[in-house]
Amino acid sequence: MKVILLTQVLPYPPDSGPKVKTWNVLKYLVQQHEVTLVSFVRGDQSAEIRHLEKYCRAVHTVPIARGALRDAWYMAYSFATGQPFLMVRDDRADMRQLINRLTAETQFDVAHADQLNMCQYAALVPKAHKLLDAHNALWLLYKRLAETMNFGPKKWLLERDWRLLKAHEGQLCRDFDTVLTVSHEDKLALEEAAGKSLDALVIPIAVDTDEVAFVQRQAKANHILHIGTMYWPPNIDGILWFIREIYPHIRAKRPDITFDVVGARPPQEILAYHGQDGINVTGYVDDPAPYYQSCGAMVIPLRAGGGMRVKILNALAQGLPMVSTALGAEGIAVESGKNILLADEPRAFAEATLQLLDHPTQADELGRHGRQLCQSVYDYRVACQPLERVYGKK
Repeated sequence: MKVILLTQVLPYPPDSGPKVKTWNVLKYLVQQHEVTLVSFVRGDQSAEIRHLEKYCRAVHTVPIARGALRDAWYMAYSFATGQPFLMVRDDRADMRQLINRLTAETQFDVAHADQLNMCQYAALVPKAHKLLDAHNALWLLYKRLAETMNFGPKKWLLERDWRLLKAHEGQLCRDFDTVLTVSHEDKLALEEAAGKSLDALVIPIAVDTDEVAFVQRQAKANHILHIGTMYWPPNIDGILWFIREIYPHIRAKRPDITFDVVGARPPQEILAYHGQDGINVTGYVDDPAPYYQSCGAMVIPLRAGGGMRVKILNALAQGLPMVSTALGAEGIAVESGKNILLADEPRAFAEATLQLLDHPTQADELGRHGRQLCQSVYDYRVACQPLERVYGKK
């Protein structure tokens, strides 16, 4: 089949959750289908484009720039039109023109919209099977994030946008031919938005367990690690919660501990903790291997979010011992005490982290079981097989 895959970010290198998901879907699709990739790009990504051209029939890109002034204009437009801010922000004339040109040249069988904000472009592809590949239920993610905030302008804006997103997502789920979700929980959230039962297919986010290798940790690994994009609001909220309410309990018993916060563009409110009580805020690192090797416990202290956390899948594949909130591990078939530890209250989260740091044999066992789970369930060669049922509809 001729597939046009529409992505909000270029899916290579797989160095963030959305890119990991899309990269592995792309690798699976190109084995049997002719894929034309269309994506927004930021800056010079020519090397990444050349790599993707090895897999795709063609790669077409449109530059996209963002900034505070642009966002203010899009927010004003959102208020004027009643459309969700996230959707109008990514509605670009250059992308629409590119889609119109490509579809005039080629009749595509499937228009695969990767994430909600690319649906507006999939809708332009004539006579194609329209597929929404939802990384999460966005309305629920923003609702949960708003619930963690104190009253103020930011909370009010998020409250407004999740309600607009709920209506928008629901309409798209009704309009598109196929909806893919990454978890049963997301499917239920999208059905709530659509106001009806959906014939949606649950395909979990997948990783490549050949690319994501098992980590040989140091014998006395005693660092706590969190790795993730630090400009993503749920990650910011989770790390601040961990530092303020959980980490002091850990340091009281283990003053030798270091907490490594690894990830791009940490905000000032997190950078302010760098150097205090063993907290090491690194920003983006080219090679995170040393941090994995010194990791005694990976922590996922999320209180808001949706979909699946790729950072958990990667950590499972790497055999890293891990503590997460139940919401953080939502949609992933982990078992607390077997391949992860789950805790939702600050003191319980601290005790679970200390358990891994103080009992390295148990930590090693959790890591081995996590790797086995990832290989048997979440490797892309296994997890993506149901995609053929969708493409077989056309």
